Order: sequence, then structure tokens, then C-alpha cells
Amino acid sequence: MSATYPNRPRRVVLPAAVLAVLVLLVGAGIVETEIFTVVRYVVSILALICVVLVVQARQWWWAIGLVPIAILWNPVFPIEVADTQLFAGLHYIAALVFIVIGVAVRVTDS
Repeated sequence: MSATYPNRPRRVVLPAAVLAVLVLLVGAGIVETEIFTVVRYVVSILALICVVLVVQARQWWWAIGLVPIAILWNPVFPIEVADTQLFAGLHYIAALVFIVIGVAVRVTDS
């Protein structure tokens, strides 16, 4: 630890959240294609990874926003949204949730 910054906060969820945002933004354009299953896998797995990191950071209340994303984008038991424009819009809302959680969750090393 540096003497200048003795208790520097770390954003442990931010790398996974940024990757999820990139996948969600790409996925919003390819909702009706066959490769969208890969987007579902990646988003669902990254949401679960973020849930684990949030719980490890002892800020479990952020999981309230991540668990529905993991369920809605789950490719094993898919929840089909009839309106593709609605589902594309949900991509942007989920991206916003990932950004907020990635920036807000900080862990201070002791």
C-alpha cells in the first residue's frame, strides 16, 4: 500500500460489468439471430459473477438488480419476450444496471 493512498477503494465488479455492458450493447442489435444464444450465455454468466462479487464485497443489496438479469437472459430455461423491441430495450436497461453497480460497489482494503 502506498503512503499517499493508505485505504484506496477498489471497484471489484467494474471489469465484469464493463464486459457485460459491451455484450449487452452488441446483443441489442442481434436479438432475432441464432448467435443471440451466445449473448444470453455470456450475460447470464457475467450477471452471476457480479452477484458473487457483490456478496463477497458485503453489499448484497445490489444483487436485487443482478438476479433478474441472470434469470431473464438465462439460456437454459429461456424466458421468451414476445416483442423484440421490448427485449432490445431491456438490454439498455440491463446495461445501465451493470454500469451503476460496477461503479457503486467499492471495497476498501484494510
